Formats: sequence, C-alpha cells, structure tokens
Amino acid sequence: MAAKAALLMRVVSASVAVSNRACQIIRDVLKKGELGIVEKGKNDFQTEADRTAQRCIIASLHKQFPKVSIFGEEALDPSEKIPEDLFELGFSDEVLAHDCPEYLKDVKDEEIVIWVDPVDGTAEYTQGLLDHVTCLIGISARGHSVAGIINQPFYNYKAGPDAELGRCIWGIIGLGSFGFTRDVLPKDEFIVTTSRSHSDRLVTETVEACEPTSVVRVGGAGHKVLLLIEGKVHAYVFASKGCKKWDTCAPESVLAAVGGRLTDMHGIKMSYGAGVQRKNTGGILATVSDHDYIVNKVPEHVKEVFDKSVEAQDWPEFELARIQHMNNKDVDQGVKRKKTDTPDSDSSRSTKSDLLADETLDTKL
Repeated sequence: MAAKAALLMRVVSASVAVSNRACQIIRDVLKKGELGIVEKGKNDFQTEADRTAQRCIIASLHKQFPKVSIFGEEALDPSEKIPEDLFELGFSDEVLAHDCPEYLKDVKDEEIVIWVDPVDGTAEYTQGLLDHVTCLIGISARGHSVAGIINQPFYNYKAGPDAELGRCIWGIIGLGSFGFTRDVLPKDEFIVTTSRSHSDRLVTETVEACEPTSVVRVGGAGHKVLLLIEGKVHAYVFASKGCKKWDTCAPESVLAAVGGRLTDMHGIKMSYGAGVQRKNTGGILATVSDHDYIVNKVPEHVKEVFDKSVEAQDWPEFELARIQHMNNKDVDQGVKRKKTDTPDSDSSRSTKSDLLADETLDTKL
C-alpha cells in the first residue's frame, strides 16, 4: 500500500508510525524512573526521553526519506551510531487508506521539511503533569505547514493501571484531522489558554486584552492546540518569543485541518522552510474561529515588540484547501461530536472542572 501512495502520504504515514514508537519510549523512560534530566535554560529541560525519542524519530525518517530535511529540538551528536532497535520503518495503514489531497500529489522530497519536538512539555513530564505531554512531528511543503502529528503518550492515564495509554491525532490540510472527539464551547464564555511556566508582563497583558472569562494555564504548544480542537478553549494566546518551529508546525496543520488558524501576533502565518529562523519571534495566536477578532484585540504597543513573521511563498491550491476547511468545519474531517452536545448542554459546561485535576485555571488574571 505504501509503495503506491504519494510521497506526502508516505511521510505522514511513517511519521504516525514512528510517533507511536517514540511515545512508547517516553512511557518506558518514565516507568524506569531514570529521567536523566539536563537543564538547558530557565524552565527548559531535556530528559533521556527527549534524547532517545528524537534519535528514534529522526533516524527512522531519515532512513526512509534521505532527501527530506529534518530538524529536531534537541542538539544531539550527528555522528552517533543509532542502535538498530531504535529504527521504526513501518507505516500507518489508517493514513494510507485516505487519498492524497490533489495539491500535494506532486510535492517532491526537496520541498518537504519535517520539524520534530520529541517531548513537548518536558517540564510537565518531569513534574508528573502527564496530560500536558505530547510528541510533535510537523511536515511542511514549499514553506507551508501542511500536515502534523500530535501524539499524546499518557492519554487515559487516570483510568487505572490496566488502562490502554496514548492516542495519536493527525491531520492534513485538504483532508482533515483525525483521532479526537470535539466538544461544544458555551457561547456565553470566552476561555483562553496560555503558558503555565513562561509568563511575564507581556503575556499577561495580552491575555487580559482578549477579555477572557477564564484562563487555562497549561504546558506544551501541542497540548494547548488539543484543547482548542477538542472545544475546551476558544483561543491560545502567547505573547512571547519562546516558541520555535518544531513547537508549532504540527499543531498548526492539525488545527487548520478543522478550520482553525495559528499565526503570530500580527495575524501572519509563519513559514516552515528549511532556511527559516527557528524561533517564532512574532509570538503565537491560535483559534478555531474569529481569528481576526483576537488579532485586533492585541494592543498595538504589544505588537510593536514582536517581529512580523516571514511568510511562505504563494501557493494558491494550498490556500484554497485551507479556506475550504474554514468554510466547512466539520465536513469530511474525521471530527466526532458528542451526541448530547449543544451550546447549553451540561457536557459543554463541564470543561473547566475536567481541567482542574492537572491544570491551573484562573477565573481572574
């Protein structure tokens, strides 16, 4: 099946397969209790899970797609010999069961860049906030984020010692996003998520300017976007230059494939080509709807602090696919809605209490 598929579909399929293997590594390291923590900077940690999972992902994908550029968060020795048992060379049949979107069928190896964050939410991983932890593999083509994998290794970990852990959410713009259930947000609230460990005056001021009714502070860009696509928050607001391309490439595609948007503070979509700078110096704004409204809420003096992101080259077919998602949010996108959900249902209003176990939720800033 893989041999006949378009290159982009094979890359996504292989990425789903290797993300599952990487998440097993992440769980195994925690189970053994030997995290091997290294502090790279303030609130910036690396563990044995980060290192081993990245070796597994990059070595496996490079072996399958040697002409594709791959960038990972962790600085590892490129000359290090990778053990054979770390290679995962399988494919996901779930991905390959879908047809490749027309605009992606002729994408070539040299036009693809893969961005890897092996453990997004490392600080939370070391602190036992396991719902926050994700493994991110983002795929760009011609500078645009077109596909992404958000794998949550500890999903369902509260269900007991015998529970099956983990879930893999993946999406392709022009096809849809898969692997999650969507809730309905209450219309009389406006819930914003932002960082729990990287906050300062600008972050707080920008969140306040959005006039939220409540704020959910969590770790990990991947986790925040999961809250968005699952209907637990309305917006992800992070007025900081701390995020990097491997933090946002995968979440951007998964979000865009259900009609959402992820941009900088100026409302500009970022480029993910091989030559771009790694830092997202324009900050992060992400929404499922009403994105321009949130962009306009950001104070001008805050916007002046942040760079305007470099945009990818024009690609009309890509833009058409993205806009079609925005106009048809739940059509052919693999999104399941809870049958009882309505804007006034109890299930949509239970979102905040569900978050209290692991996250900090403030009713006031």
